[in-house]
Amino acid sequence: MAESLKTRAVFGTLASIVRPAMAAIMAQKWTGFKDLPQGGFIACPNHTSEIDPLVVAVPLYVNGYLPRFLAKDSLFRVPVLGTFLRATGQIPVERTGLSANRSLKAARSVIDNSGAILIYTEGTLTRDPDLWPMRGKTGAARLALQTGAPVVPIVHWGTNEVMPRYAKKLNVFPRKTVRVHAGAPVDLSDLRDRPRTREILEEATSRITNALTRELAQLRGEEPPAVPWDPEKHGQAATGRGSFESAGTVTSGAEAAAVTESRQ
Repeated sequence: MAESLKTRAVFGTLASIVRPAMAAIMAQKWTGFKDLPQGGFIACPNHTSEIDPLVVAVPLYVNGYLPRFLAKDSLFRVPVLGTFLRATGQIPVERTGLSANRSLKAARSVIDNSGAILIYTEGTLTRDPDLWPMRGKTGAARLALQTGAPVVPIVHWGTNEVMPRYAKKLNVFPRKTVRVHAGAPVDLSDLRDRPRTREILEEATSRITNALTRELAQLRGEEPPAVPWDPEKHGQAATGRGSFESAGTVTSGAEAAAVTESRQ
């Protein structure tokens, strides 16, 4: 089913506002977007700042896709924002089993329509103190194995300077450069015909997280940690701000000790 004229008009209106605004506050360099898969696919970005969705959505839109996100259901209740989310076909997610299944069904329809569905495998801003991708959740893997859709890791670096993790305002000056790269699809071919057990879903999720980490390491020109950060092992909540302040720094003594130990 083709996108409706109304939907395209809403996206076009938003793009006419967002694209020049983004260009005004940051320089943007995009690579890899000309090699995106034909047909529907799942995009899995890393997550370091609350402006990340716009940073990823703009190059996808410029390259012919109307990006759809799995977004927290609470955002749909925010005045004005909720209206635009519904008008552009974004998908609300509640953190319950039944609602999560409904969200995945809606995401599947986007893929079947040759669209791009964006899922943050981490489920929230990374807790990793050095902003590497942390341990992922299995939603993206489950959808990929159900649909056979390619999973594309999309990484970016620089948004954390424009708007640090959990910050409430932008750091516009001096002007920053944000680089965004779309990598090669993650190889899940040997898992697609196997029963979707917990072990298989975790293996697929691990491959997605590892692909994100490798691509981000190349973008940053740095060596990544050997093992993804696991919030549970560091006494951090799975969602919410936890013990972070607006600047996104480690604030509790226990967390500081955990960071030191994990990096040794």
